[in-house]
Amino acid sequence: MLDSAFFEQVFWGNTVKAYCLFGGILLIGLIFKRLVSKLLSKLLFKLFQRFSQQAHDDTFVSLLLKPIEVFMLFSTLYLAINQLKHPLEVTVFRYSKLVGKVKEAIPVTLGDCIDRLFLFLIILSVFWIILRIIDFISHVLLFKASLTESKSDDQLVPFLKELFKTVVVFIGFFTLLGAVFEVNVLTLITGLGIGGIAIALAAKESLENLIGSFTIFLDKPFVVGDLVKVDGVEGTVEKVGFRSTLIRTTEKTMATIPNKGMIDGVLENMSLRNFRRVKFSFGITYETNAETIKKIVDEIRMYIYQHQDTSDDGNAYFEGFGDSSLNIEVIYFVSLTAYNDFLSIKQEINFKIMEIVMRNKSDFAYPTQRLINDRSNEKAVGNDATD
Repeated sequence: MLDSAFFEQVFWGNTVKAYCLFGGILLIGLIFKRLVSKLLSKLLFKLFQRFSQQAHDDTFVSLLLKPIEVFMLFSTLYLAINQLKHPLEVTVFRYSKLVGKVKEAIPVTLGDCIDRLFLFLIILSVFWIILRIIDFISHVLLFKASLTESKSDDQLVPFLKELFKTVVVFIGFFTLLGAVFEVNVLTLITGLGIGGIAIALAAKESLENLIGSFTIFLDKPFVVGDLVKVDGVEGTVEKVGFRSTLIRTTEKTMATIPNKGMIDGVLENMSLRNFRRVKFSFGITYETNAETIKKIVDEIRMYIYQHQDTSDDGNAYFEGFGDSSLNIEVIYFVSLTAYNDFLSIKQEINFKIMEIVMRNKSDFAYPTQRLINDRSNEKAVGNDATD
């Protein structure tokens, strides 16, 4: 009786102690979770402070605070739950495993399942922290790129950010398979190598677009911020990704064009042009005589030639005879490529053309019809016959 009472007392004492440890660790972890997360974020920032060369402390902490809090929460729960002995030793199921030449039934306890679950969550949170560190590094590099005149680095940083994050995700995936699910990663990779041909054929277009993205970075037919026109889509390049390029069109919509189409199609980089071409025709009335037409054409040609924002090869011609007008064609190139400046110069020249036409006692033609009365002709013919 004394022995059973003694062991019972020890058992309940250990159980109460385990639950007290469980509650204490859980309480301390939840109370100091945010404080410890901030401290860890600031300690990690010390490693990158020299790299950043700027006061990016708040940005770094804001990026890492949430994933570190999640990491601390899972770690605290794992430590707290492992203080409980009795529930964790309960067998949940058994599975057969070949040991030597004999199959044995291996028991799986509740503790084993919880260990796997928390190992999965902790590894996931660690790789989440790594992804956020990549976000911070790209944030700093984008800031540095914005200080340079070149736009190539503005385009390269987001691409490298996506590349490294994709690599980290793949590493995390295989880490989870190996550490949590005990999958032989080398065997799996070998199996993927055998089926690589089938995967390559299935992902042919994706691979072509990925190669297209590298071609864009190597050849640099355009950079982020350039005004381009491809396959009838005109707009400003906003981002070059793995698979596609994002273009903000002139209608302010977002067009997504596969990278293969960007390099295979006819692409016009309108940001690289040094002039904007203007070509149009206008008509003046048929009452204008030849001398006046010549004078109007010469004055327009001279004005365009002397204008400081147009090229020397601008010209004006008496094009031909229209149905209701004498047509004059004007061709010139504006040296200011910014769209608003281009429109201002074009408007200025249009007003000057109107002034030249009016000053020479001519007028702009518009579609007209002339009605001819045949009765007067018939009357004239009748009078001649009477005479």
